[in-house]
Amino acid sequence: MEVIERDVTQKLLEWKNSVDRKPLIIRGARQIGKSWAVEDFGNRYYENLAVFNFDRKRELADVFQKTKDPKRIIKELAFYTDKPILPEKTLIFFDEIQECKEALNALKYFCEDAPEYHIIAAGSLLGVAINEGNYSFPVGKVNFLQMYPVSFKEFLRAADGLLFDQIAGFTGKTEPLPSIVFNKAEELYHAYQVSGGLPLSAAAMIWNKGLNAVEKILDENLTAYEIDFSKHTLQPDIPKIRAIWKSTPEQLSRENNKFVYRVVREGARAREYENALQWLIAAGMIYQIKLCEKPELPLSFYENSSAFKVYMIDIGLLRKLAKLPAEIFVSATNLFTEFKGAIAENFVLTSLLAQGFDTPNYWTLQGNKAEVDFLVADKLSVIPIEVKSDRRISGKSFAEYDKKYHPDLRIRFSMNNIKKDGNLLNLPVFMADWVREYLN
Repeated sequence: MEVIERDVTQKLLEWKNSVDRKPLIIRGARQIGKSWAVEDFGNRYYENLAVFNFDRKRELADVFQKTKDPKRIIKELAFYTDKPILPEKTLIFFDEIQECKEALNALKYFCEDAPEYHIIAAGSLLGVAINEGNYSFPVGKVNFLQMYPVSFKEFLRAADGLLFDQIAGFTGKTEPLPSIVFNKAEELYHAYQVSGGLPLSAAAMIWNKGLNAVEKILDENLTAYEIDFSKHTLQPDIPKIRAIWKSTPEQLSRENNKFVYRVVREGARAREYENALQWLIAAGMIYQIKLCEKPELPLSFYENSSAFKVYMIDIGLLRKLAKLPAEIFVSATNLFTEFKGAIAENFVLTSLLAQGFDTPNYWTLQGNKAEVDFLVADKLSVIPIEVKSDRRISGKSFAEYDKKYHPDLRIRFSMNNIKKDGNLLNLPVFMADWVREYLN
């Protein structure tokens, strides 16, 4: 069976077995595989799986509008499924829960009065719905889990299990990968750069459905996202959201990648587009990375909120939105050098987030004389991270940072092999998903 095993399954299993288990809310953008992951988990680890989709069956809302009593709710829900709803033995899945605020509020009462029922809720635009207000959110009565697209680690494991095991065996070490392992991994990384991590496009790439199939899936996802702009926001904000979304590739292709409103539209001002930008962030479709003026803990204390960059949820979508041909990742052309760097940065960022790091910052020396792509807080340390898209690693920025702040560890991602030189650790870009193993 052609299935990409998701790491989130292990986190769901930990939730199931937790003595402090509460109803679980899974957050994440549309089309990243939330519903599939939950249903797969339910089918594998429970006797029964009862799915209730509030978008497909709007009449489900009536159940939660009539009562807040969990026992009565369960009795009513039994009419909408052919699966028995049993304590501990049935996984109850509320999909697209943002369509019913009463169901979201009911999670509080399941936590308090009926904890024996195992409930997972998911919603693609839950963050947007909550930001719009009028929701009685069950603070303290639910667990949360953030989900992301298929990581390169998951992609690699599905595409070549042996190669995955070989690379995993080197993680945490500073000796170089054997050339044959490095070259195979680099080839699959280029394939991932084309497809990205949306499950359908990644699966099409892994199981050789053809480049046309990959491109079609990405096109369809971009269309679905644009439909969301129209369905789930106020009419005046729709063109602004669309303009920011479509400007993202150009924003990232600029020399220092800093977000500039005039790239969205000539003469545009922050106050006009702030709501649209926040909508995209709340929807999980873009990430906002703010400037940190002093790399000390807590990083948020030294943020400059007026200077920031935006990255996209997925590099396959980024490539497609930029209308870049798949061939750029295997050709020697210099035409897209700047954008290849942006895609590599975006890849590393999504990898860091998926590993559970707080949203990183970036750093610049006054006057933009030097810049470090990401600053990550790890325990009591601030780790500077530099990203290079190929084997050329020239640049004074990292050296300037080292000279000024003397960090215990610096990490550079490039297409060079693993190497440790003093406080500088070079890792291949495709090993970004294993950063944790080098910090523990």
